[in-house]
Amino acid sequence: MPSGEYSRYVALGDSQTEGLGDGDDITGLRGWADRLAEQLAVTNPGLRYANLAVRGRLAAQVHAEQLGPALALRPDLATVAAGVNDLLRPRFDADEVAGHLEAMFAALTAQGARVATFTFPDIARITPLARPIGSRPAALNDRIRAAALRHGVIVAETARPLVVTDPRLWTRDRLHASPLGHERIAAAVAHALRLPGSSDSWTLPLSSPVIAPAAWRAAAIELHWVTAFLGPWLGRRLRGRSSGDGRTAKRPHLLPVQTHPMGSGTDGPGNRPAGSPELS
Repeated sequence: MPSGEYSRYVALGDSQTEGLGDGDDITGLRGWADRLAEQLAVTNPGLRYANLAVRGRLAAQVHAEQLGPALALRPDLATVAAGVNDLLRPRFDADEVAGHLEAMFAALTAQGARVATFTFPDIARITPLARPIGSRPAALNDRIRAAALRHGVIVAETARPLVVTDPRLWTRDRLHASPLGHERIAAAVAHALRLPGSSDSWTLPLSSPVIAPAAWRAAAIELHWVTAFLGPWLGRRLRGRSSGDGRTAKRPHLLPVQTHPMGSGTDGPGNRPAGSPELS
């Protein structure tokens, strides 16, 4: 199949790939993978797309639960994105997480699929209270790049541009991309894949600058984040529960793609998802 021509796209991953932050569970989730599928469908009108991602999944769970179904769908394009939930766990092991990602890279490419993934931004630049785990994304990214190189996997370097930590690209929980953030991720992967019409414009800063809040306001925002998001997330961890418990993939079968107008994110500070998704 010529480069850039695809008929079966399968997305594997966690909440980001499922689309949390871009819509809600009532109106439906869109997300970067849906947006990428829509862009692919413009030049591949017969494209069929499946999204196996489930929120809250660790890399090991994505490997165990989604790789087999993905291989059964025989994709010619697959995206694999997992590891953020692992980064937040006390016993994070970068080698172990990367090992699960590499196993998926190896199996999918061995079957003939073109595979793409992306790197993760510094969480501490998005959530100051995450500074104790600030070195983890870089460690995982180094291993993702090395594994991708060994298997010919395309890497969208979404960790590097300064714009990726602009708060307007994130929801209030600071772990899930906003609609504009999902739009940027989709554009980054499309550019890495060299899709027609793609460019590096996703790396550019937003047209209006971020206005830093006053010190008292910043402190209030941090306190709200702790009580509204961090507290409930820690409570679920202590109970051994996940936001993905009882959930299955939103799009487990290859289906035709319905296109939406591209570029539906906004360029202002009021950009928020329809709901307030919880931490995975």
